[in-house]
Amino acid sequence: MSQVTSGNRAKVTTPSDTEILIERDFDAPKHLVYRAYTEPDLVRRWWPGQRGRMETCEIDLRVGGRWRYVMRAGNDFEVAFHGEYSEIVPDERIVTTEVYEGAPPGLQDPINVVTFSEDGGRTALSILMVVESREVRDMIIDSGMEGGMQEGMDLLEQIARELA
Repeated sequence: MSQVTSGNRAKVTTPSDTEILIERDFDAPKHLVYRAYTEPDLVRRWWPGQRGRMETCEIDLRVGGRWRYVMRAGNDFEVAFHGEYSEIVPDERIVTTEVYEGAPPGLQDPINVVTFSEDGGRTALSILMVVESREVRDMIIDSGMEGGMQEGMDLLEQIARELA
C-alpha cells in the first residue's frame, strides 16, 4: 500500500492496483457527519470545496436511487459526477457508483464504499474507491482530486460540528 497524501488531514492511500482509500477523522458524532454527507442542502456547502460553486445537487438516498453533483469551477469549467446507490445503512455505510461525466467512454463505473464509525464522539470516515485498473486509479490520483477533496472534507467537518 502506498501513501499519496502529504500533510493534510485526510489520508489517501492506494491499498492495491485498483483501489484508492481516503480516511479522515472528524470532531463530530457520526450521525451528524452522515447527515452532512447525505442531505442536499448540506452537501451543496462542502462538496465543491473552495474551487467552485455547486450548480446541481440531487440525492435520492435509497437503494436503486441516484445522485448527481455538478460544480462550476473558477474558470467556468463544469465538473459533473453521478451514481446509483446499491447499499445504504443509515449512519453506517453507503455503497454507490461514482461516474465522472467527463471520463472516456467504456470504463467500468467505479464503486465507492463509504463507512462511518464513531469512537468517543469522533467519527472516522472511510471511502474505498474500487476501479477497474491501475491506469484508472492513477488517472484519478493524478487528476488533482486530492486538493479539492481535502478542502471539501474540512468544510464537511465544519458543517457537521455546526449541526450539533
